[in-house]
Amino acid sequence: MGSPQHVIVTDPPRADSEKVGRLAGYGVATVHEALGRTGYLGPAIRPVHLGSRVGGTAVTVLSWPGDNLMIHAAVEQCRPGDILVVTTTSPSTDGMFGELIATSLQVRGVVGLVTAAGVRDVAELHEMGFPVWSAAVSAQGTVKASPGAVNVPITIGGQLVRPGDAIIADDDGVVCVPREALDRALDASQVRIEKEEATRQAYRDGELGLDRYGLRAKLKELGVEYVSAEEYGL
Repeated sequence: MGSPQHVIVTDPPRADSEKVGRLAGYGVATVHEALGRTGYLGPAIRPVHLGSRVGGTAVTVLSWPGDNLMIHAAVEQCRPGDILVVTTTSPSTDGMFGELIATSLQVRGVVGLVTAAGVRDVAELHEMGFPVWSAAVSAQGTVKASPGAVNVPITIGGQLVRPGDAIIADDDGVVCVPREALDRALDASQVRIEKEEATRQAYRDGELGLDRYGLRAKLKELGVEYVSAEEYGL
């Protein structure tokens, strides 16, 4: 056997696809907040095009910077409903992914790509309807020369992503939910949605956030005072 860091793990356990689909309906911000503000892959991972919301199970890739060999190797391990999640051993903005690999993934039923590196062929990706979240867009090409790993735990934005974890991605970014936390995430997200709807209706009825959240007392506690324009000298 080669290096323990140079492996392709086959058939990892995956989060329940039906539950992942339901969770995606809540959106990244709601799921992130519902789970105690955990799982967010950070503001550096942004959608290449706005308007997509997907949920899927992670197939993870660890590559060398500027080398997409292991992305090609990962395609074979993908199943319908998966999301390919790619990082590199050191920071890289090279365009490691484009419309050709996206075509291969789309045929296999993969619903999107998340990468801490770069992508290219942006117009083509948009035209084919393949959603991508990345840290960079770059025409810089890559090689296929260095070993890495597929379906091993990786880290993006300080967040651990394991193969088979649930990935939710939309215009607000990407959140990872551990597969064993799906039920808790669904319950907590529903509670948050109901709470937000009650607040939304209160706002429609004219209530202020200052009163709904008891923030007048907080302002007073912090020493914030109300003064007239005349007193302030305006």
